[in-house]
Amino acid sequence: MIKEILLLGNPELYRISEPVKKDEINRIKEVVEDLHDTMADFRKQYGVGRAIASPQIGVMKRLIYMYIDMPVIFINPVLKDKSNETMLVWDDCMSFPDLLVKVKRNMSCRIVYRDLEWKEKEMKLKGDLSELLQHEYDHLDGILAVSRAVDNQSLALNSQKGLLK
Repeated sequence: MIKEILLLGNPELYRISEPVKKDEINRIKEVVEDLHDTMADFRKQYGVGRAIASPQIGVMKRLIYMYIDMPVIFINPVLKDKSNETMLVWDDCMSFPDLLVKVKRNMSCRIVYRDLEWKEKEMKLKGDLSELLQHEYDHLDGILAVSRAVDNQSLALNSQKGLLK
């Protein structure tokens, strides 16, 4: 079911999410469907959207849904082995679709998580996928990209994307 995406300013977005418990997996499967439907609707409206964290639809659990070539569900993810090498990126977010924020992210990282079968998995990420998962992971800790802006000139309207460096 398509859910409302919480927008910048909503205090819920700043809350730290609770870990998913194994006995909640059936409820989590429903939330994953909601995340899929909500992200698909966002893509239809804005033409972008590769991942969404459950706090963005008001479910304060440590859950990320990513769909690039296929869906990947990250339950209770933990970011590890963040590289010392960083990159500056203009970050966008479904919770503030008209705003871009320049942030510094680690060039690579490793994420350890559980899947819907409760099996532990891990994934090594580089470049834009590393940035994407760091962004979504921040949502689980109540951190928004606007809190990570590199300086006071690091906010821009999406309509100005062509002018950004």
